[in-house]
Amino acid sequence: MNNDTEFENAVKSMMLHVGENPEREGLVDTPSRVRKAYEFIYGGYKENPREILEKALFSTSNEEMVLIKDIEFYSTCEHHLLPIIGRVHVAYIPDGKVVGLSKIPRVVNVFARRMQIQEQLTEQIADAIMDTIAPKGVAVVIQARHMCMEMRGVEKINSTTTSSALRGLFKKNEKTRSEFFSLINSPNAF
Repeated sequence: MNNDTEFENAVKSMMLHVGENPEREGLVDTPSRVRKAYEFIYGGYKENPREILEKALFSTSNEEMVLIKDIEFYSTCEHHLLPIIGRVHVAYIPDGKVVGLSKIPRVVNVFARRMQIQEQLTEQIADAIMDTIAPKGVAVVIQARHMCMEMRGVEKINSTTTSSALRGLFKKNEKTRSEFFSLINSPNAF
């Protein structure tokens, strides 16, 4: 039995477990669709964030903060396999190198497309940028909704969890840290 068949049989078992008939007309192709969806949703396991960042490093004399805010992401809670939906704000202070702007959201996706807890996701993004680009500092803030809290358990709709990871100047320098938080909390100009 190949891995695709094993996965699809597991989905059929799950459907039977919850009381559904996997042979029902609308569900016959569901195991295959779920397998393909999971291959996309968990595609982050097949990507290397360092390789993504290294492909677009450029020399610079800029030593001011670079901020990309409101990066939408979708992840999966590793405890319940339910969605985490939110936004990530990432800033770094270059030290001779900048990275192509599109690479930061790609790195977010690499880690988000894995089974996660929000705290770990925040740390992974910050560490990947810090270790690869070697900036003077990195700051990452994630604000997210967890369907494991909203769809089950305490059922608290629209509650938001915020986590942060600060490295280098963002951790050591209060003025830099304050500027970052002020910028991510300011309304967008667009």
